Amino acid sequence: MSDTPQITDSHCHLDFPDFEGQLDQIVANAIDAGVTRMVTICTKLRNEPSVRAIAEAHAPVFYAAGTHPMSAADEQMATVDELVALSQHPKFVGIGETGLDYHYTADSAEVQKQSLRVHIEAAQRTGLPLIIHARAADEDMARILAEEHRNAPYSCVMHCFSSSAELAKAALDLGFYLSMSGIAAFPKSQELRDIFATAPVDRVLVETDAPYLAPPPFRGKRNEPAYTAHTARKGAEVFGMDYAEFAAQTQLNFERLFTKAATYKAAA
Repeated sequence: MSDTPQITDSHCHLDFPDFEGQLDQIVANAIDAGVTRMVTICTKLRNEPSVRAIAEAHAPVFYAAGTHPMSAADEQMATVDELVALSQHPKFVGIGETGLDYHYTADSAEVQKQSLRVHIEAAQRTGLPLIIHARAADEDMARILAEEHRNAPYSCVMHCFSSSAELAKAALDLGFYLSMSGIAAFPKSQELRDIFATAPVDRVLVETDAPYLAPPPFRGKRNEPAYTAHTARKGAEVFGMDYAEFAAQTQLNFERLFTKAATYKAAA
């Protein structure tokens, strides 16, 4: 394993039923593939205790929590104080995922916007990065992110980025990061790869969004953190870099954004 370039799965969902009873093996598979850190994401705050427990039980796993925009209308509205309190845990490293999704849940757009602003304020207050889900809402997303950044700066990653070149530019102009998921490795995703290719390589992360969006050669199957390596290899191609060099760059990027995870690693 020592010769395998190390990378981080910056976004997965290890609490989902797909992994029940298998987490020890899933984490071992990741380590074998060079994926030495994972950030598991809580998408409904009532599930935070179980997500936290996964991070506590597995040394390479960190976690973040928020209300997913597709659940915003069905869940109790998060409060800034609630998110700030959760952030005190040593392995809690990000706020979210939050964001806007008008693809399936456009009817709850106003509630989603309210929830998004709550999460942004929590990121501003804690200094932890905001984790954004954006789908079919590019204009509102770019506007709100910029408005709130003018109010008070914060850091952010556009998780599983698969939106327009315009939203990519808006995010990058604010100093934010774009995260590359298995979608970027799909054969028909050349337009998305072209968007990534225009981004500064020091602003790119890699992720799985497991159990979803497995990259080739596992497309259509359950995704898992080990498969981050396949997406990262495609990322190396996009940037014309050696895999080890690209892997090292994404590690630096992750540690610059998720400073709490980087500090935890140094102190462990």
